[in-house]
Amino acid sequence: MLTIGDRFPQFDLEAVTSIEKGKEFTRITHKSHEGKWLVVFSWPMDFTFVCPTEIAEFGKRNRDFSDRDAQVLGFSTDTHFVHLAWRNSDERLRHLPYPMLADTKRELSSALGVLERNAGVPLRATFVVDPQGVIRWVQVNDLNVGRSVDEVLRVLDALQTDELCPCNWKPGDATLGK
Repeated sequence: MLTIGDRFPQFDLEAVTSIEKGKEFTRITHKSHEGKWLVVFSWPMDFTFVCPTEIAEFGKRNRDFSDRDAQVLGFSTDTHFVHLAWRNSDERLRHLPYPMLADTKRELSSALGVLERNAGVPLRATFVVDPQGVIRWVQVNDLNVGRSVDEVLRVLDALQTDELCPCNWKPGDATLGK
């Protein structure tokens, strides 16, 4: 699995970015959001139970990420057509403000090293990538356990201070300097 200090892999994937007829799909690449922080997360499968709770929460908190000059990108190995069908059938996902990437060939999942060995689906992995394309934080959860969007935001805030942040640090707390 790729880890801290590794470069985030190049990718070129079809994505669902809208439910508006004729504007549903867009190609998203590793260059689509150059110069921004990226928060890239994977989920195992569409039309499941834990996944929509996470995807919807990232959507609800999207403004918090954009306020930090960070772009959220979510992906699974389902096709862009399956992503669109899921968005159209689940009210929580209908108006997501970030792209749902279709890693159908498992290229991004494989490059990141996040495919679950037995099921062949992505683990619940989250990567925070700096504007230079370097992975600065990774979290991977078991398939049964949803992640904390609050924790992703807290870590993004800490990384953006460019300071030493102690245990349980949160925005507004003192840093330790360098």
